[in-house]
Amino acid sequence: MTPSKNPPTVLLVGGGIGGMAAALALARLGVSIDLLEQSATIGEIGAGLQLGPNAFAALDALGVGEAVRRGSVFTDRLVMMDAVDCGEVASVPVGEAFRARFKNPYAVSHRADLHGAIHEAVKQHPLIRFHTSAQVESIDLGGQGAHAVTAVTRDGRSFKADAIVGCDGVKSVVRGKLIGDAPRVSGHVVYRAVVPAADMPADLRWNAPVVWAGPNCHLVHYPLRHGEQYNLVVTFHSREKEEWGVTDGSKEEVLSYFEGVHARPRQLLDRPTSWRRWSTADRDPVERWSEGAATLLGDAAHPMMQYLAQGACMALEDAVTLGEAVKACGFDMPAAFKLYEAARVARTARVVLSVREMGRLYHAKGVERLVRNSLWPGRTPERFYDAVEWLYAWRPERCLDDAPESLRPSGAAVAEAVAALSPH
Repeated sequence: MTPSKNPPTVLLVGGGIGGMAAALALARLGVSIDLLEQSATIGEIGAGLQLGPNAFAALDALGVGEAVRRGSVFTDRLVMMDAVDCGEVASVPVGEAFRARFKNPYAVSHRADLHGAIHEAVKQHPLIRFHTSAQVESIDLGGQGAHAVTAVTRDGRSFKADAIVGCDGVKSVVRGKLIGDAPRVSGHVVYRAVVPAADMPADLRWNAPVVWAGPNCHLVHYPLRHGEQYNLVVTFHSREKEEWGVTDGSKEEVLSYFEGVHARPRQLLDRPTSWRRWSTADRDPVERWSEGAATLLGDAAHPMMQYLAQGACMALEDAVTLGEAVKACGFDMPAAFKLYEAARVARTARVVLSVREMGRLYHAKGVERLVRNSLWPGRTPERFYDAVEWLYAWRPERCLDDAPESLRPSGAAVAEAVAALSPH
């Protein structure tokens, strides 16, 4: 392989967590980025999110780990409660022994704080240009030579580059061009809200992500912003035919799905003054999401539901892996995209499918509920750590290991490629 002497230009479609992380990963190699965001401002909607050790490993590789840590709450344990009888199903400590095992903590963060920490680093990089109100309508991958990729926005602006990365979520325009499959609307509806700590019941102000698992529904709560707020999430199987999207919600709808839930967790439903309603979707995993000078990242590549709290974590891993693939391939973007894809497809597919099964456990009823409640009692923390090692032990220095040998450059080729990189 002969590395390119000139770093490429790349279009990144989407300015969410994955798009921002990818911009940072690539610009740090000397790649010139045009980031196209359909919203009028760069920012994140949503509330809290959970960050496993794998997310912190990726954030450290991007140089923003400490900034994210400053805004995060480090939790003591992970808890599952039965929402019907208030019995404890499982409680797993994530303190010192957990951190020693996985080299990083388990934490929770406001989504805007995570996005903001990455955004601050991105804003300081001279190779990244932001374009807001830039909703991409069409993409042409058929050009020749340099700047062979073109993206045209709804307002008529045209952007050209050597390659394009779709970080534009479940309804990805770039995925529509590369694959053309439809999202799988799950029928699961998620309501999210943030409430002041003072409005939380005193006996539920736990320093832990807590899942109250109920029949066809569940509630989650955990602290945010140094314990000043609590994130509340409720999920249920909708009675209606759903379409993917985000709208304002209604307390009345939420209450109608939690009538069989114990009063202790159910009281949380009275706390928010407003809700945002997500009708969720994912996609069946695919074997390929790259074509030539185009690839996908985050929810555009492997959208998943929320039951393992890994959506943002997987996007962060993607960004780091994409950067490592570009480095290994010496700016040969089609080769780098193939290598990145090969390193990520099986792992992200495993997460998507595991998430679906975890959703089944959360929402078990009847005999399945009894089986669910019998799975964890008596297990040591070490047995839990063993079970999640495949997920949480991800490391940037090994992120290309899952790709076939035939796609991985030799040590000499990698050294040559790294030597050719711009020292940004």
